[in-house]
Amino acid sequence: MSEERSKISLRSGGKRKGRPTISAPRQISSPIPQAQDDAPARAPAPMGRPIPEETPRPRPRPPPQSSGKTSDLVKRRYSTRFNNIPADFDPTANPMPSLPNFDKYVQQQDRRPLPSRGGSGGGGGGGAPIKVDLRALQDPKLTAEQYVAEILSEATEDEIRNFETDLRQLKGRASADLQQSVYQNRTQFIKISKEAEKLKSEMRTLRNLMSELKTNTTALRSASNSAVDPSTFGGGGGSGFSTGLSKRDKRSSVADRTALWSSQMQALYKNVEGSQKFLPNSQGRHVVQNAGPWIELDNATYKSRRSMQIFLLNDHLLVASRKKRKVDGPNTADMRGPMIKLVADRCWHLLDVEVVDMAGTSESSSSRNKLADAIMVRGGGQNESFIYRTEKPEDPEKSSLILNIRKTVEELRRNLQSEREATNKAKETINYFASRDPGLLQKTELLETLSDIKDMLIEVDGKQQNLRWVESQMDELDINIALQQIEPAVARIEKLKSLAYGLRNNTIAQDFVSFKVDERCAKLAALVVRELVRAHDNQSKTKRSVTWLARLGFEDRAREAYLEARSEIIQKRSRQCIFQGDLHLYIWEISFVYFTIIRNTVSCFQACFPPPMMSACVKWAKEEVDAFNALLARQLSSAEEGGEVWTQCMNRAKEHAKMLSDVGLDFRNLVGQNVKTYGEAVSASPVGLGLS
Repeated sequence: MSEERSKISLRSGGKRKGRPTISAPRQISSPIPQAQDDAPARAPAPMGRPIPEETPRPRPRPPPQSSGKTSDLVKRRYSTRFNNIPADFDPTANPMPSLPNFDKYVQQQDRRPLPSRGGSGGGGGGGAPIKVDLRALQDPKLTAEQYVAEILSEATEDEIRNFETDLRQLKGRASADLQQSVYQNRTQFIKISKEAEKLKSEMRTLRNLMSELKTNTTALRSASNSAVDPSTFGGGGGSGFSTGLSKRDKRSSVADRTALWSSQMQALYKNVEGSQKFLPNSQGRHVVQNAGPWIELDNATYKSRRSMQIFLLNDHLLVASRKKRKVDGPNTADMRGPMIKLVADRCWHLLDVEVVDMAGTSESSSSRNKLADAIMVRGGGQNESFIYRTEKPEDPEKSSLILNIRKTVEELRRNLQSEREATNKAKETINYFASRDPGLLQKTELLETLSDIKDMLIEVDGKQQNLRWVESQMDELDINIALQQIEPAVARIEKLKSLAYGLRNNTIAQDFVSFKVDERCAKLAALVVRELVRAHDNQSKTKRSVTWLARLGFEDRAREAYLEARSEIIQKRSRQCIFQGDLHLYIWEISFVYFTIIRNTVSCFQACFPPPMMSACVKWAKEEVDAFNALLARQLSSAEEGGEVWTQCMNRAKEHAKMLSDVGLDFRNLVGQNVKTYGEAVSASPVGLGLS
């Protein structure tokens, strides 16, 4: 069998020439013409070129072999065809296919917003990350879904995450900018509102001053023209309103109006008997018009009753009767005075009186002629009415008196309104300050003086400022405290304290500023003390907080808060030491905690606090050593004095106490003091279940 199989082999027949080679199929770029077996093969065509249609080349077949399985496989392999040419193949056509039209696609791509990338790379992981386009995000017509779909259509997962991170950072910056803008706008709004209020107050003051100037100028002009006539009081040769000033001085000098008004009232008191009873001397009271002689008429018959004279003042209307002066002898002193004496008869306040023109009020023609130059004065508590007529028909004094009465009443009402507004403003000022500082309500004396100091000016850096400026500084200080801006707040408090100290000549303003500054100072000190207690283990932060409290004037509070915090940390650390049966190890841990913290505390205290306060720290260290001795005595109460355990514990405690020598303290002699006395007291005490 082996001999037969050796005869059926592909390697048999080595002498045969042109034996075909069996190999893997190869791509044929062009038809291969039939040639001899030993002819050279044609060079292949370029890759991708189609094969022209041609009659397939017959494959050489091996000579007949003996039948078998191997020969059948060989025959089947040679009968297989590869690379069949399609039926519609054209060998003369261009082998490269035509490209599609990209113009429409390029135009569509130009209209789309190109994503801003850092580099020229595509959306692959090797390119630069996608950057956020601020101009595109600021577009009000931006569609977020479409923008994200276009810019992240070819982005990788990492690029999408980086893009999201950039967007979140941009959102955070925008939120911070918005918060800062709101804070700045609020600050500007507060400043603008205060400036507007100040401008409104100044404009109101200027308007009142201009009105007062106009009134004074008009009064001086009219008074200077009429005051030099001595016959205006009904007599001849009297002094009248003469003030001793020249006519030019009376017209031009506004500063002398007080002297002019005073001289007018003195002349009125001198020439009108009993006028001082109705019109006592008051600041600003003066005569507006001397209306001259009038005749009082009967209310029923309109007949003449007596001769009168009317005086119009800035707040009252005075009516005086004209009487002849009695002369006892030809050589008396009364001959030098006027022959007619004026006696005050009635006087009304201008706001309680009503003056009516009687012209045309009567129905009959005869009464109408009598009342053509008459006026009715109605007023008083009893609603009485009096009719007065001028002595001369068609006297211009009537129209002048009625016009002046209307002007004076209007001006009087305006002044009263201004005084009322000033009073209300003072009340509003009190309410304003009291609402801002509720603690001010407890300062009764200071609250009562607010109405007096509301317009008070104080000098700040060479400029005159009012209390509103102090309130603005308090607003800024409150903002600094709320934002925990400690350094600006401390600097502002120091400035306001120096300002209050400079107001020694103005006690009211000094008390007001000092009260507000002390209130904010206490609030800020509480904030700094909390920070000191929280970071008492950090020497730099402790020194900064102590410096702030020293500048605020709370050194004692800083010292107490710091030492109290250190005592609490000693108790906390010592309680973390657990006794597990080894007394020497437990005493070692407790003594190490106590003396290490005491040493660090004294070292930090020396660096942060001024030297005069060092005695308080030494006292605190002594108290902590005494507390350690009490704990040591309590633990050694069960051990034998002088024994091995007792001796080891005492030596270990004294060895740890040597650490205090690094900061200049030597408490080795104090360690273990009164331990025996404490043990005896514990052993002598009754045993119970309670805790002492």
